[in-house]
This record gives sequence, structure tokens and C-alpha cells, in this order.
Amino acid sequence: MDAVPITGLTSVIVVAADSGAELKDCVNRVLTSSAPVELIISDNASSDGSVETVAAGAAADARVRIVRNGTNLGFAAGCNRGAASARGDVLAFLNPDCRLEVDALARLRAIADSDPQIGVLGARIVGVDGAYEPASRRRDPLLRRALMTMTGLSRFAARLPALAGANLPEHAGAPAFEDVDAVSGALMLLPRAVFSRIGGFDEGYFLHCEDLDLCRRVRDAGARVVCANSLNVVHVKGTSGRSRPFLVALSKHRGMWRWFRKFDPAASNPLTRALVWCGLWAHFVLLSPRYAWRWLETRILKDRSPRA
Repeated sequence: MDAVPITGLTSVIVVAADSGAELKDCVNRVLTSSAPVELIISDNASSDGSVETVAAGAAADARVRIVRNGTNLGFAAGCNRGAASARGDVLAFLNPDCRLEVDALARLRAIADSDPQIGVLGARIVGVDGAYEPASRRRDPLLRRALMTMTGLSRFAARLPALAGANLPEHAGAPAFEDVDAVSGALMLLPRAVFSRIGGFDEGYFLHCEDLDLCRRVRDAGARVVCANSLNVVHVKGTSGRSRPFLVALSKHRGMWRWFRKFDPAASNPLTRALVWCGLWAHFVLLSPRYAWRWLETRILKDRSPRA
């Protein structure tokens, strides 16, 4: 990103990895945005034809560029490769299974441009059924909070604040714009200067927790992390991970371990580190039958689907 950025242009970066039909819908929605945009698809060696479909449909649109990574680099590295060719003064990292409204990027830019202290801006993420996604607004997942979330005890935090987990519960009095520790990686908008200053995403994460890491480093650099609670973004969720549940789960557990070692003060205690490591991988092993069932279910559905 050495070139002088184009003021007012938002560079939307989408990492694709066998993202299916949702990728085309995501691209179409970005290109109909009311804000000036360019779209960079960072392709992590997709083999399902989704990127080729987009490339054919947008062949005449100079706003669309495809970065071919040649292999699956993971989400963090894919984002960095896309950002390296960005020309806008603002970067928006968007999951391929997110559905933006026409004015979403314009509204987010207006918020970001209103305060130079904003380093990361997210939105209220909802599922296709309109249900709020708790990952929209998060606290740093320090050990105690992570345990409360994993055990389900965080549901009693309204009565016992000590049981608060990593996710911030939604409440009717939430402000339109709220300072939080972290926002969802499904949509993250950053000034290009801030992204460059912190060195982009940490590529030591393959998938999961890289958004938590980036938000933490933005805050450590003295900038704000803000969630726009008044703006909804639909997240279909899991399009590229349904056929690879083991990879997704493995990456998530590795990401949690990396974040813990980097940022949690509890990691300075060797005994605590050992207990957390054992607990994380015991959790992975216990859930392995569920991951196996998801994989089998996906294979069955694929085998039953009609072939051209």
C-alpha cells in the first residue's frame, strides 16, 4: 500500500475460499453501494467455481480486482494480500457471506470520517432470521471471561456481574455508537493509515481470533474500536466452513491459544499456561464427534444434490 490513497474511496476486501453462491450476491451488493468503492477479492485457491463466476460477471467493471493467492493462506494473510493492492483511504474487510444494504458503507464511512480517533468500526451483525449475533460487540476474551462463556455461566451475569463472559449482551439502552474491546470480523472498517500503522492482520492466525487481535492492537495504538449498533448487517455464516468443520475448529482453538499467549496476563504463569493448553485441546477432542457429524452431513447432502 505504498501509493497515495484515493480520498473518499472505500476499498472492500473479501477473502474467498470456496465461498459458494453467497460470494456473487456479496459482490453485487458491494457494487451497488451508494459510496464510491473498489472491490478486491483475495482468492485463497477456491475450487468451487465461485470466483470464476464473479470474474466473468464483473469482467467489464474496473472497480473489481482479483488477487490469486495460489493456496489457502488463511483469513488474516488473505486480508493482508488484498489490502496490499488497495487504493482507497479506508479499508473494509467483509466476509463473503455478508449482505450489505445499499447505504451501509456510506453510513459507516460517515461515522469513521466524523472522528479521527476511530481505528476500527463494526456493525450490529444479525443472522438471516434477524437474530442478533453476540460476537458483534465483545470484551477481550481474558481467561475468566472465556471460561464463563464456554461453560455457559455468562448467562447469569445480569445477576452476578463476576460471571460476565467475552460477549457483551444486547440491551435496549445501547447507544447508536459504542466503544467496545472488539467487533465482529464479519465486517470491519478501518482507516488505511491505522491499518498500515499496526502492520495489518497477524498472519500467525489462520482463521478465527485474528479480528480480536487486530482490535486489541488498534486500541493499544491509542485508537478507538467502535460498534455502530444502529446499522444491521446480515451474516449468513459458515458458507466456506461447512465442508471443513475440523479445519475451522482446529484453527479456532489455535487462534484462542495464540491470543491467550500474546495478550492475557494469566499466560505469564507457567502452570496456568499448561492448564489452558490442556483445557483447549480437551475441549477440541470432546467436540470432535460433532465436527465429524457435520462433515458427514455435508457429504450426504452433496451426494444427494442433483448434478448437471
